Amino acid sequence: MDKHSNASRQKRSAKSGGTFKRVILGFGLVIMVMVTGIGCGFLTASMNTKPDLANDILPPASSQIYDINGNEIANVHAAENRRPVKIAQVPRQLQDAFVAVEDNRFYEHSGVDPRGIARALYTNIRGHGVSEGGSTITQQLAKNAYLTQERTLTRKVQEVFLALQLERQYTKKEILEMYLNQIYFGQGAYGVQAAAQTYFGKDVEDLDLNECAMLAGIPKSPNYYSPLNNLQAAQERKAVVLDQMEKYGYINRSTAEKTKKAEMKLVKPAQKSDSNTASYFIDYVTQKLIDKYGADAVYKEGLKIYTTLDMDMQKAAEATVSKLPTYKTDGNGLAQPQMALVAIDPHNGYVKAMVGGRGNDQFNRATMAVRQPGSAFKPFVFIAALENKFTPNTVINDSPIDINGWRPQNASGNFSGKVTLREVARHSMNVPTVKIAQKLGIDKPIYYAQEMGISTFVLDGPANDRQLATSLGGMTKGVTPLEITSAYGTFANKGVHVEPVVIVKVLDRNGKVLEQNEPKQRSVVSENSAAELTDMLEDVIKKGTGTRANIGRPAAGKTGTTSNYNDAWFVGYTPDLVAGVWVGNDDNTPTRGIMGGMLPAEIWQAFMKKATAQTPAKNFDGSRSSHYGGVGELEDDHKQELKKDDKKKDAKKDAAKKDGKQADDQKNVPGGNNVPTPDNPNGSPAPGAPSTAAPEPGGVGKGRN
Repeated sequence: MDKHSNASRQKRSAKSGGTFKRVILGFGLVIMVMVTGIGCGFLTASMNTKPDLANDILPPASSQIYDINGNEIANVHAAENRRPVKIAQVPRQLQDAFVAVEDNRFYEHSGVDPRGIARALYTNIRGHGVSEGGSTITQQLAKNAYLTQERTLTRKVQEVFLALQLERQYTKKEILEMYLNQIYFGQGAYGVQAAAQTYFGKDVEDLDLNECAMLAGIPKSPNYYSPLNNLQAAQERKAVVLDQMEKYGYINRSTAEKTKKAEMKLVKPAQKSDSNTASYFIDYVTQKLIDKYGADAVYKEGLKIYTTLDMDMQKAAEATVSKLPTYKTDGNGLAQPQMALVAIDPHNGYVKAMVGGRGNDQFNRATMAVRQPGSAFKPFVFIAALENKFTPNTVINDSPIDINGWRPQNASGNFSGKVTLREVARHSMNVPTVKIAQKLGIDKPIYYAQEMGISTFVLDGPANDRQLATSLGGMTKGVTPLEITSAYGTFANKGVHVEPVVIVKVLDRNGKVLEQNEPKQRSVVSENSAAELTDMLEDVIKKGTGTRANIGRPAAGKTGTTSNYNDAWFVGYTPDLVAGVWVGNDDNTPTRGIMGGMLPAEIWQAFMKKATAQTPAKNFDGSRSSHYGGVGELEDDHKQELKKDDKKKDAKKDAAKKDGKQADDQKNVPGGNNVPTPDNPNGSPAPGAPSTAAPEPGGVGKGRN
């Protein structure tokens, strides 16, 4: 009886299970048919769409750029400089360079490359962002020649079908020829022939490998990688192209390395005949739009671009250029030293003013110049300390130390004994700053700086920023004025960092909104730590190294000066505005004794007085909690304290440096060559100076660059 019942139950269970599976399978087939039908209908509609007909009857229209108040500040258009050439006139090395860097399977696929798409998707997922595209050369031609730059699924499907159609109708050589005559190279140059004339003053058929590699790297971001705008970035991009050519067998290793080092002979750029208001800002906005939508969209499709610029502040910023002395004129006819100034609203990230130089070139030092920050980096060490139970009253012993042969010194050459963290900030003391960074681990200041928007750290390789010299601003590369100014905005905004914004919204010629930007923010440090740091940096202006920046209202800031006076900074803020000023020579040679507490502080003061003139003065607000169990005094590592005999030797060395031997110390700086400074002499470690330990979980990561 029991056996019979069990058997019956098993049969019913098996029957019901089979029925359930059949229902699920049937439902799945219905869904598949529906999706297939919808997809086919969508693709059919896309194939039958002829987007070029509508675009062909629209005449080209200039784009307008507006300030924060809706006033037009620029009318952007370009006379198209295009000179088509036959593929036979294009050097084989230039063809190979484009194929290697843009579409290495160009001669194998049929217009769309599934392997390339999969590789790009995998790379972007791993990098948590869009760092690589999967479009083929044929797809790029289809998009640039026949479609708008609108980023929609419909446009992408149209691009795919147009690419397949192009591959059916034309040979690979014909497609490559059309592509090379179509793409934009910056400076108003469309196509390889116009680009060859613009950059090298010669026909495309006369280009050598060095020039071919340079040209092939420009279309990724035409304004940024233009060697007339940013030679260093263009050289780095050229190296990437050569590496790709070597990888895919077009050249050998020795040729690639030799060409990377080859000198580039460029046609001198025509200097601007006038200094239009906000020219650097307008160029920067234009560059960002071209990178996103393409040159044709910006120059021909009549966009309306609403920006964050405040024209009153911009005029105040440009007026400060007159304070710059002229010590020399460089080979490009530019007066030196140059300067950069950026002003940002720390609460929404809006860039209110931007000066990228004296106004007679296209190299925007505010966004492109990567320079050593010197002591302007120290607040990142201080904020890391405050986040780790230090207080402004924590005591640090300002005494000699030896860290594997590196003996950092203060600007005065003297030691002050026990000092508070507040005094360290006020007088920009080097040795206590190093001791703090050593105690915390240099990865913590780097982590906080990254979270506040500094993207230029080098974290791997033989020369990297994981060394104590970074605490004194001795970075491998440096920082840009835009990024360090934005980072200081975190302190003014109660520990919340807001990414800088220059474009509020973009409309097409019909008024359709193409993009509308909202502030992107994240909390980086506690409100208490930000308030305490601000209180310390107020002392810098009141009675420290930055007294020339005093504007007669609550303000906080920090000076920075690098070795041999190569770079001078002042970065500071009021409760509602943060501004950064950099002064230096373009070629990284010394200025004539310009220090951060002098000319940059004076420029900052002159700008901020005008920029805040219509705003009532107010105090910084921010809660400060009591530090129970905080660090009262930083204990010295007695193993690294110098003995009396060592101190005497150091005294002799200091005397020798006063006789002009400081330059010899620079030769031993790993990575950065601007570390010993008036703010921090001998700031970089000698060979063998210690690297800090690997970051703790959640700390410095490889992917942040």
